[in-house]
Amino acid sequence: VGAGKLKTIFFPKDQTQDDVVIDERFLEDDVNAVVTYHNPLDNVTDLAHHFFQRCLKANVTPYVVTKKTVFKWQEEFWTKMLTVFEEHYKEGFLKAGLLNQTGGNLMHLISDAATMQIIRWTDGGFGMAAHNYDGDMLTDEIAQVHRSPGFITSNLIGKNDDGSLIKEFEASHGTVTDMWEDTQNGIETSLNPLGLVEALIGAIEHSVHLQSATEEEAERHEMIEFTRRLRRIIHRAMVEGKGTRDISGPKGLTTEQFVNYVGKIIQKTSPEMKEQQKIVTKRAKPVREKSVQAMIDEEAMRKFFTSLDTDGNGVIDYDEFCNGMINIGMYPKKFFQDPGEKGNRELEDKL
Repeated sequence: VGAGKLKTIFFPKDQTQDDVVIDERFLEDDVNAVVTYHNPLDNVTDLAHHFFQRCLKANVTPYVVTKKTVFKWQEEFWTKMLTVFEEHYKEGFLKAGLLNQTGGNLMHLISDAATMQIIRWTDGGFGMAAHNYDGDMLTDEIAQVHRSPGFITSNLIGKNDDGSLIKEFEASHGTVTDMWEDTQNGIETSLNPLGLVEALIGAIEHSVHLQSATEEEAERHEMIEFTRRLRRIIHRAMVEGKGTRDISGPKGLTTEQFVNYVGKIIQKTSPEMKEQQKIVTKRAKPVREKSVQAMIDEEAMRKFFTSLDTDGNGVIDYDEFCNGMINIGMYPKKFFQDPGEKGNRELEDKL
């Protein structure tokens, strides 16, 4: 709009009440952008309960993030969060020792400070509640710190008329258009799919939660066990350098290799496969000489076995055996020699 007078007026639903002038000002510039922003606050109470319950369950310290020093209308968001905390959750957080670093109170962070604290608090142990756009900024920052746009998933939560929660799980919070175009052009990519997988896991677990109590309990339990196993496998793969290259570096896996690796581990750790492995292990149990048995440090031997059994399925396969032997420096080496002008090479295997 151009120069002139601008007035924002609120007309109450109850027409017996007087109209309210929200803002009135003179615009002196020839070109002006005018924005009327509506931020509903009725759902903040539900958000507060959801947030504080999750923080208690995860045993982390809660923080509320706003920019209320500039955007005065955000004050009500902080006030509602604080009221719910004081009335319902403060005692629980105090008993858990989760307010020791905040003077025994719920702490407010200006969004600018929150962006810096996320980088400093490398040990974790905190949760943040914020408006959507501040949340976008903070989660994108975490994704960038971990060098992966697919690191963060995004969940939208609402409520049905009957009080049950509505949850929408987004596949990936960040944008990955460049990698999608590379894939379409046949170029190799290596994108961490954790956000996508976590979204699928969340959708599965919420669907199980929504099932009535009359549903088959064994089936519900099986689905939850599968999602937990899938999450453990993916996290362990990334920690052990079997993640995608955006997280694990040049020696990491491509997107397809990572998916295939996780799929292989899922099959190996399935309940059916474990039963077969128990039978094989029972049949193949070796007979140890008593003199040798007495010298074995069973606890140390068990720890060594666990270090080799990277997928935790109780059986060491060839890949796990090779990786373990390489890690401790006990593996056959190839020695190449060039004895003369003929270029003959002698290969000698040594242990």
